[in-house]
Amino acid sequence: MTKAITRAERKKAELRREIIDASFECFAQRGYHATGIADIATTLGIGHGTFYRYFENKRDIIDHVIDDLIAKIIDALATDNAPDAANTLDEYRAQVARIADVLPRIFFDDPRIPRVLLFETTGVDADLTGRMLDLLDQAAALTAGYLRHGVECGYLRADLDIANTAQAVNGMMLASGIQGLRAEPSVDCTALNQAITRMMFDGIRVENT
Repeated sequence: MTKAITRAERKKAELRREIIDASFECFAQRGYHATGIADIATTLGIGHGTFYRYFENKRDIIDHVIDDLIAKIIDALATDNAPDAANTLDEYRAQVARIADVLPRIFFDDPRIPRVLLFETTGVDADLTGRMLDLLDQAAALTAGYLRHGVECGYLRADLDIANTAQAVNGMMLASGIQGLRAEPSVDCTALNQAITRMMFDGIRVENT
């Protein structure tokens, strides 16, 4: 039986989210290093002590956001979208279409988050830079899992360079994501994602499949 959330717990969760939102607003506008706890607290009209009841410091906020994104991505890639869920090229094509729909919505639900993660985090400290690079490696390994399953099932080319193809696919997706951060996109990101999908399937499918 699920325990009911109390009003106090709900208010606490709401304030925690407000602190994250205000922090990323400040990070996006001022830059991570130029933002102080005072800036975040002033934006919300709260005291420093209230901030520290929820987070150790502003660096802690980025870790929580990354954890939250990873959890959402893992949930989105479960069941029908798992690496071993597709058994034919048509099923894999449909799976890629679903993933291409859900992942951008997760990542760009709040455009400030990818803006900060992509352009601010690598200048914070070595640990966070390492964590972001590890995330890229994990993403490549995940994409490789889909490709490997396709090769094993016979609907992707047997001679496919799985590791490098995974890196190439993720690189195209990252470029598409960066375009999505523009306030006035000169590139149609939906069309760009469709072009990436066409390139994927025309380049890696078994001939005459």
